[in-house]
Amino acid sequence: MAHYLFNFIPASREQATALLRVGMWGIDAGEPHGNALAPGDLSLIYLGAPDLEFIGRVELASAVQAWTPSEAQMYPGDSPGGVLLAQVEEWDPPVPMSAVLSQIDPAENARAEFEAGVVRITAGEYETAIAVAAGRATSTG
Repeated sequence: MAHYLFNFIPASREQATALLRVGMWGIDAGEPHGNALAPGDLSLIYLGAPDLEFIGRVELASAVQAWTPSEAQMYPGDSPGGVLLAQVEEWDPPVPMSAVLSQIDPAENARAEFEAGVVRITAGEYETAIAVAAGRATSTG
């Protein structure tokens, strides 16, 4: 199992949420790491600049594939293919990247802005984001 960050740019929470709700995430041809995506991989859903926040996490149900005709009708974007999502967890409120970065050792070279739509991250980076999200969800203050 590998860990990724799906970087949604330009950032639009509404568009990203629509993708999560249909259980599909578009991956463009030639996307770095696109060919490595596999069922069971885990990904954080990230809104790039100007938001710089995580809005959820997913488990992949498929490798990258062209949408079937019925999937293409359901898909609320313009990508001709992508991955199907097995488990989707939306985070409201979102988790700011700054809150996650503050918990990661600077030696890991984690950063807030990415060029690619699919970014490979470490298990530690993934778990840190999950822990920060869980802390925010249970926080009363």
